Amino acid sequence: SMVINPEKATAREIARVLRFPNALKLEQFSKQRFELVEYRLTEGNPLTGLQLSDLYSNMRVKMLICAVARGKQITIPTGSFTLEEGDTIYLMATPQELEQFFRRLGIFKERANNVMVVGASRMAYYLVKELSEMNMHVTVIDNNPARCQDMSEKIPRALIIQGDGTDSELLAEEGIADMDAFVALTGLDETNIILAMYASQLNHCKVVAKINRIMTTGMVETLPIGSVVSPKELCSANIVQYVRAMQNSQATNVRTLHRLVGGKVEALEFGVTADVPFAGVPLRDLNLRKNILVAGIIRENGKTIIPSGNDSFCAGDDVIIVTTNTDLTDLRDIMARG
Repeated sequence: SMVINPEKATAREIARVLRFPNALKLEQFSKQRFELVEYRLTEGNPLTGLQLSDLYSNMRVKMLICAVARGKQITIPTGSFTLEEGDTIYLMATPQELEQFFRRLGIFKERANNVMVVGASRMAYYLVKELSEMNMHVTVIDNNPARCQDMSEKIPRALIIQGDGTDSELLAEEGIADMDAFVALTGLDETNIILAMYASQLNHCKVVAKINRIMTTGMVETLPIGSVVSPKELCSANIVQYVRAMQNSQATNVRTLHRLVGGKVEALEFGVTADVPFAGVPLRDLNLRKNILVAGIIRENGKTIIPSGNDSFCAGDDVIIVTTNTDLTDLRDIMARG
């Protein structure tokens, strides 16, 4: 019923992040019409201290901050919420609006064009192939002659270097200081962490580290190493999405599901059918459950809407819901009972 390729799924996740380096993670909905970006407010960030109502009025960009992680506290924010240094925020918008938002803040990073990858694993093969097809220049370093030979034959556009990826002199010779992105894909979590930290200190480029042990990822995400990807977490999320969709035979079941903040927040995409009882009712008049946010509406004609209280659902829409309630299987579940 379902086939999962962990290496390919992880490679695709990394490629999305390298396309939009501002993001720690990037999730997509409704054929990429909406994107959800995870972003951390570091020291000196222009968003620090801003109240969300002022942010929306000042930026003139159609976007929504739909969740904020502050330490162990998770918030579905309102307009009165004020951002602080160290917050991890989740922004929802179209790809074009996201780019415009970060450009207006003066912190937009162009997509990575020169990428260094340490480790010539099967995952690296999928990643390098995808990056090469995006016309990125990729340098791969691995100490296994057979793997280097194989990747060189399969992806001739990439530069394959046989050598020790933990050798600082070799990394310097191959131009790590001039790279737009650095990806650590060795088989050892510890090596990937150290390499990522080294690259972050040496070069303010986009850094991605693969971590296999799920229990380690939460700890690693607090380190200054950029994005962390876990093949096991990606696979578990895909399985959960499939199972949750199969729990309901209605046409409004889960179409897309992304788990955020270690699974404490979910962003779900539902379809709206003609029999949904609150279709056509303005959102401000709906009695929604607590910690439910309607983050996006995609009309049947493809039009995207960051909703206000005046908007409503229509049959044929796709609707994106962000919530800390991890039991939603149907669009009707967003309504308060009684």
